[in-house]
Amino acid sequence: MPEKLFKVNTEEYILPGNRACQGCGLTLAYRYILKALRGNTIMTVPASCLTVLHGLYPITSVEVPCLNCTFASTAASASGLVAGLAALNRSDTTVVAMAGDGGTFDIGIQALSGAAERSTDFIYVCYDNEAYMNTGTQRSSATPAGALTTTTPVLTKQQGKKDMMKIMEGHDIPYLATCTPSFPLDLYDKFVKAKRIKGTRYIQIATPCPPGWVYPPKDTVKIGRLAVETGIVVLYEIENGKFRFTGRSKTLAEKGNPAPVINFVERQGRFKKMSMEQLGHLQRWVNSRWAEYLKRAEAS
Repeated sequence: MPEKLFKVNTEEYILPGNRACQGCGLTLAYRYILKALRGNTIMTVPASCLTVLHGLYPITSVEVPCLNCTFASTAASASGLVAGLAALNRSDTTVVAMAGDGGTFDIGIQALSGAAERSTDFIYVCYDNEAYMNTGTQRSSATPAGALTTTTPVLTKQQGKKDMMKIMEGHDIPYLATCTPSFPLDLYDKFVKAKRIKGTRYIQIATPCPPGWVYPPKDTVKIGRLAVETGIVVLYEIENGKFRFTGRSKTLAEKGNPAPVINFVERQGRFKKMSMEQLGHLQRWVNSRWAEYLKRAEAS
Protein backbone atom coordinates (compact mmCIF):
# COMPACT_ATOMS: atom_id res chain seq x y z
CA MET A 1 0.00 0.00 0.00
CA PRO A 2 1.26 3.54 -0.73
CA GLU A 3 2.58 5.41 2.29
CA LYS A 4 0.39 8.30 3.37
CA LEU A 5 1.56 11.88 3.76
CA PHE A 6 2.05 11.58 7.51
CA LYS A 7 4.16 8.45 7.00
CA VAL A 8 6.70 10.01 4.64
CA ASN A 9 10.19 9.52 6.02
CA THR A 10 11.21 12.69 7.87
CA GLU A 11 14.95 12.02 7.61
CA GLU A 12 16.93 14.24 5.23
CA TYR A 13 19.72 12.74 3.13
CA ILE A 14 20.61 15.88 1.17
CA LEU A 15 22.26 18.54 3.30
CA PRO A 16 21.54 22.27 2.85
CA GLY A 17 23.61 23.78 0.07
CA ASN A 18 24.74 22.10 -3.13
CA ARG A 19 25.98 23.03 -6.60
CA ALA A 20 22.74 22.44 -8.50
CA CYS A 21 21.04 25.28 -10.38
CA GLN A 22 18.39 27.44 -8.74
CA GLY A 23 14.98 25.78 -9.11
CA CYS A 24 16.54 22.44 -10.12
CA GLY A 25 13.88 19.76 -10.56
CA LEU A 26 16.48 17.03 -10.04
CA THR A 27 17.21 18.23 -6.51
CA LEU A 28 13.53 18.00 -5.59
CA ALA A 29 13.25 14.51 -7.07
CA TYR A 30 16.45 13.26 -5.46
CA ARG A 31 15.34 14.43 -2.02
CA TYR A 32 12.22 12.26 -2.16
CA ILE A 33 14.00 9.31 -3.78
CA LEU A 34 16.44 9.06 -0.87
CA LYS A 35 13.64 9.51 1.66
CA ALA A 36 11.71 6.64 0.06
CA LEU A 37 14.78 4.38 0.01
CA ARG A 38 15.53 5.34 3.63
CA GLY A 39 19.23 5.89 3.08
CA ASN A 40 20.37 2.26 2.93
CA THR A 41 21.52 2.79 -0.62
CA ILE A 42 24.61 2.84 -2.84
CA MET A 43 24.36 5.18 -5.82
CA THR A 44 26.24 5.02 -9.08
CA VAL A 45 26.10 7.97 -11.46
CA PRO A 46 27.87 8.99 -14.67
CA ALA A 47 28.95 12.48 -15.73
CA SER A 48 25.73 14.42 -15.23
CA CYS A 49 23.95 17.16 -13.30
CA LEU A 50 23.70 14.68 -10.42
CA THR A 51 27.49 14.51 -10.24
CA VAL A 52 27.48 18.29 -9.86
CA LEU A 53 24.82 18.08 -7.14
CA HIS A 54 26.87 15.53 -5.18
CA GLY A 55 29.96 17.73 -5.26
CA LEU A 56 33.66 16.90 -5.41
CA TYR A 57 35.37 14.42 -3.10
CA PRO A 58 35.81 14.68 -0.14
CA ILE A 59 33.07 17.31 0.19
CA THR A 60 29.50 16.31 -0.62
CA SER A 61 25.99 17.42 0.26
CA VAL A 62 24.56 13.89 0.10
CA GLU A 63 24.64 11.35 2.92
CA VAL A 64 24.77 8.17 0.83
CA PRO A 65 27.82 6.58 -0.80
CA CYS A 66 28.15 7.27 -4.51
CA LEU A 67 30.33 5.76 -7.23
CA ASN A 68 31.16 8.05 -10.15
CA CYS A 69 31.44 6.06 -13.37
CA THR A 70 31.97 6.72 -17.06
CA PHE A 71 29.14 8.03 -19.20
CA ALA A 72 28.39 4.68 -20.88
CA SER A 73 28.77 2.37 -17.89
CA THR A 74 26.10 3.38 -15.35
CA ALA A 75 24.17 0.10 -15.50
CA ALA A 76 27.40 -1.91 -15.80
CA SER A 77 28.80 -0.33 -12.65
CA ALA A 78 25.49 -1.01 -10.88
CA SER A 79 25.78 -4.66 -11.92
CA GLY A 80 29.26 -4.76 -10.37
CA LEU A 81 27.97 -3.26 -7.14
CA VAL A 82 25.18 -5.84 -6.99
CA ALA A 83 27.71 -8.65 -7.44
CA GLY A 84 30.00 -7.20 -4.78
CA LEU A 85 27.20 -6.82 -2.24
CA ALA A 86 26.04 -10.38 -2.95
CA ALA A 87 29.57 -11.64 -2.24
CA LEU A 88 29.42 -9.83 1.11
CA ASN A 89 25.91 -11.13 1.88
CA ARG A 90 24.59 -7.58 2.08
CA SER A 91 21.14 -8.15 0.62
CA ASP A 92 19.63 -5.26 2.61
CA THR A 93 21.43 -2.53 0.60
CA THR A 94 19.65 -1.15 -2.48
CA VAL A 95 21.77 -0.36 -5.52
CA VAL A 96 20.52 2.61 -7.53
CA ALA A 97 21.90 3.63 -10.91
CA MET A 98 20.85 7.15 -11.85
CA ALA A 99 21.59 9.00 -15.07
CA GLY A 100 20.13 11.72 -17.24
CA ASP A 101 18.37 11.15 -20.55
CA GLY A 102 21.62 11.51 -22.50
CA GLY A 103 23.27 8.86 -20.32
CA THR A 104 20.20 6.61 -20.60
CA PHE A 105 18.44 7.06 -23.95
CA ASP A 106 21.71 7.47 -25.85
CA ILE A 107 25.13 6.73 -24.38
CA GLY A 108 24.15 4.26 -21.66
CA ILE A 109 21.46 2.23 -23.40
CA GLN A 110 23.75 -0.72 -24.22
CA ALA A 111 24.75 -1.46 -20.61
CA LEU A 112 21.19 -0.84 -19.39
CA SER A 113 19.69 -3.21 -21.95
CA GLY A 114 22.19 -5.91 -21.03
CA ALA A 115 21.52 -5.60 -17.31
CA ALA A 116 17.73 -5.59 -17.85
CA GLU A 117 17.95 -8.68 -20.06
CA ARG A 118 19.79 -10.44 -17.22
CA SER A 119 17.29 -9.03 -14.67
CA THR A 120 20.09 -7.69 -12.50
CA ASP A 121 18.74 -6.62 -9.12
CA PHE A 122 18.91 -2.81 -9.02
CA ILE A 123 16.79 0.28 -9.58
CA TYR A 124 17.69 2.28 -12.66
CA VAL A 125 16.52 5.90 -12.58
CA CYS A 126 16.50 8.19 -15.60
CA TYR A 127 15.97 11.82 -14.68
CA ASP A 128 14.69 13.07 -17.99
CA ASN A 129 15.29 16.78 -18.54
CA GLU A 130 15.22 16.28 -22.31
CA ALA A 131 18.76 17.34 -23.25
CA TYR A 132 22.41 17.15 -22.20
CA MET A 133 21.98 19.89 -19.61
CA ASN A 134 25.24 19.46 -17.68
CA THR A 135 27.31 20.29 -20.77
CA GLY A 136 25.22 23.15 -22.12
CA THR A 137 21.83 21.92 -23.41
CA GLN A 138 22.75 19.79 -26.42
CA ARG A 139 19.99 17.72 -28.04
CA SER A 140 19.44 14.13 -26.98
CA SER A 141 17.03 11.55 -28.34
CA ALA A 142 14.75 12.57 -25.45
CA THR A 143 14.52 16.17 -26.71
CA PRO A 144 11.04 16.81 -28.15
CA ALA A 145 10.54 18.03 -31.70
CA GLY A 146 10.25 21.81 -31.83
CA ALA A 147 12.72 22.49 -29.00
CA LEU A 148 15.79 24.69 -29.34
CA THR A 149 19.15 23.38 -28.12
CA THR A 150 22.74 24.51 -28.58
CA THR A 151 23.19 21.85 -31.27
CA THR A 152 19.97 22.85 -33.05
CA PRO A 153 20.50 26.63 -32.86
CA VAL A 154 18.83 27.68 -36.13
CA LEU A 155 16.22 25.03 -36.79
CA THR A 156 14.51 23.38 -33.87
CA LYS A 157 14.92 19.66 -33.33
CA GLN A 158 13.00 17.94 -36.11
CA GLN A 159 12.72 14.42 -34.70
CA GLY A 160 10.27 13.33 -32.03
CA LYS A 161 11.18 11.99 -28.60
CA LYS A 162 12.31 8.38 -28.24
CA ASP A 163 9.88 6.22 -26.25
CA MET A 164 12.29 4.77 -23.73
CA MET A 165 9.50 3.34 -21.61
CA LYS A 166 8.42 1.08 -24.47
CA ILE A 167 12.02 0.01 -25.03
CA MET A 168 12.43 -0.93 -21.39
CA GLU A 169 9.05 -2.64 -21.24
CA GLY A 170 10.26 -4.85 -24.08
CA HIS A 171 12.82 -6.33 -21.67
CA ASP A 172 10.01 -7.89 -19.60
CA ILE A 173 11.25 -6.41 -16.32
CA PRO A 174 9.01 -6.57 -13.21
CA TYR A 175 8.48 -2.86 -12.61
CA LEU A 176 8.49 0.37 -14.64
CA ALA A 177 7.11 3.74 -13.65
CA THR A 178 7.00 7.40 -14.61
CA CYS A 179 6.89 10.31 -12.19
CA THR A 180 7.81 13.96 -11.70
CA PRO A 181 9.04 15.94 -8.68
CA SER A 182 6.04 18.24 -9.17
CA PHE A 183 3.92 15.43 -7.67
CA PRO A 184 6.31 14.27 -4.93
CA LEU A 185 4.03 11.81 -3.13
CA ASP A 186 3.43 9.88 -6.36
CA LEU A 187 7.21 9.76 -6.85
CA TYR A 188 7.80 8.73 -3.24
CA ASP A 189 5.26 5.89 -3.37
CA LYS A 190 6.81 4.45 -6.53
CA PHE A 191 10.28 4.28 -5.02
CA VAL A 192 8.92 2.70 -1.84
CA LYS A 193 7.34 0.02 -4.04
CA ALA A 194 10.42 -0.38 -6.27
CA LYS A 195 12.64 -0.98 -3.24
CA ARG A 196 10.57 -4.05 -2.32
CA ILE A 197 10.70 -5.64 -5.79
CA LYS A 198 13.56 -7.83 -7.04
CA GLY A 199 15.11 -7.70 -10.50
CA THR A 200 15.70 -4.68 -12.72
CA ARG A 201 13.34 -1.81 -12.01
CA TYR A 202 13.20 1.24 -14.30
CA ILE A 203 11.81 4.61 -13.23
CA GLN A 204 11.74 7.62 -15.53
CA ILE A 205 11.40 11.04 -13.92
CA ALA A 206 10.18 13.99 -16.00
CA THR A 207 12.51 16.66 -14.59
CA PRO A 208 11.90 20.35 -15.36
CA CYS A 209 15.12 22.34 -15.93
CA PRO A 210 14.98 26.17 -15.69
CA PRO A 211 18.12 27.02 -17.74
CA GLY A 212 17.56 24.34 -20.38
CA TRP A 213 13.80 24.79 -20.77
CA VAL A 214 14.09 28.57 -20.31
CA TYR A 215 11.57 29.52 -17.64
CA PRO A 216 11.87 31.32 -14.25
CA PRO A 217 13.32 29.04 -11.54
CA LYS A 218 10.33 29.74 -9.27
CA ASP A 219 8.05 27.97 -11.78
CA THR A 220 9.63 24.50 -11.66
CA VAL A 221 6.76 22.82 -9.81
CA LYS A 222 4.18 24.64 -11.95
CA ILE A 223 5.88 23.57 -15.21
CA GLY A 224 6.01 19.94 -14.08
CA ARG A 225 2.34 20.01 -13.13
CA LEU A 226 1.43 21.50 -16.50
CA ALA A 227 3.33 18.69 -18.23
CA VAL A 228 1.00 16.21 -16.51
CA GLU A 229 -2.15 18.31 -16.94
CA THR A 230 -1.56 18.52 -20.70
CA GLY A 231 -0.64 14.84 -21.15
CA ILE A 232 2.94 15.59 -22.19
CA VAL A 233 3.86 13.51 -19.15
CA VAL A 234 1.60 10.66 -18.06
CA LEU A 235 1.95 9.24 -14.56
CA TYR A 236 1.68 5.46 -14.54
CA GLU A 237 3.31 2.23 -13.50
CA ILE A 238 3.62 -1.19 -15.12
CA GLU A 239 3.98 -4.00 -12.60
CA ASN A 240 4.44 -7.51 -13.98
CA GLY A 241 2.94 -6.35 -17.27
CA LYS A 242 -0.11 -4.67 -15.74
CA PHE A 243 -0.59 -1.00 -16.66
CA ARG A 244 -2.05 1.42 -14.12
CA PHE A 245 -2.54 5.20 -14.13
CA THR A 246 -1.43 6.91 -10.92
CA GLY A 247 -1.85 10.26 -9.20
CA ARG A 248 -3.12 13.19 -11.24
CA SER A 249 -3.14 11.17 -14.48
CA LYS A 250 -5.50 8.66 -12.86
CA THR A 251 -7.86 11.51 -12.00
CA LEU A 252 -7.69 12.85 -15.56
CA ALA A 253 -8.41 9.39 -16.96
CA GLU A 254 -11.45 8.99 -14.71
CA LYS A 255 -12.91 12.50 -14.77
CA GLY A 256 -11.65 14.40 -17.79
CA ASN A 257 -9.09 14.81 -20.55
CA PRO A 258 -5.70 16.53 -20.64
CA ALA A 259 -5.57 20.27 -21.33
CA PRO A 260 -4.22 21.59 -24.67
CA VAL A 261 -0.44 21.17 -24.98
CA ILE A 262 0.02 24.85 -25.79
CA ASN A 263 -0.57 25.54 -22.09
CA PHE A 264 2.74 23.76 -21.44
CA VAL A 265 4.66 24.87 -24.53
CA GLU A 266 3.98 28.62 -24.34
CA ARG A 267 5.65 28.99 -20.92
CA GLN A 268 9.11 27.83 -22.08
CA GLY A 269 11.66 29.70 -24.15
CA ARG A 270 12.98 26.50 -25.69
CA PHE A 271 9.81 26.30 -27.79
CA LYS A 272 9.87 29.90 -29.04
CA LYS A 273 10.67 28.77 -32.59
CA MET A 274 8.24 25.85 -32.66
CA SER A 275 6.08 26.00 -35.80
CA MET A 276 2.32 25.64 -35.79
CA GLU A 277 2.79 22.41 -37.75
CA GLN A 278 5.05 21.03 -35.02
CA LEU A 279 2.60 22.14 -32.33
CA GLY A 280 -0.22 20.38 -34.15
CA HIS A 281 1.85 17.24 -34.52
CA LEU A 282 2.70 17.30 -30.81
CA GLN A 283 -0.98 17.63 -29.89
CA ARG A 284 -1.95 14.72 -32.16
CA TRP A 285 0.83 12.59 -30.67
CA VAL A 286 -0.35 13.36 -27.13
CA ASN A 287 -3.95 12.55 -28.06
CA SER A 288 -2.97 9.28 -29.72
CA ARG A 289 -0.79 8.14 -26.83
CA TRP A 290 -3.46 9.10 -24.27
CA ALA A 291 -6.03 7.00 -26.14
CA GLU A 292 -3.58 4.09 -26.22
CA TYR A 293 -3.01 4.34 -22.46
CA LEU A 294 -6.75 4.49 -21.77
CA LYS A 295 -7.19 1.22 -23.67
CA ARG A 296 -4.33 -0.39 -21.75
CA ALA A 297 -5.78 0.71 -18.43
CA GLU A 298 -9.20 -0.71 -19.34
CA ALA A 299 -7.64 -3.98 -20.49
CA SER A 300 -5.67 -4.30 -17.24
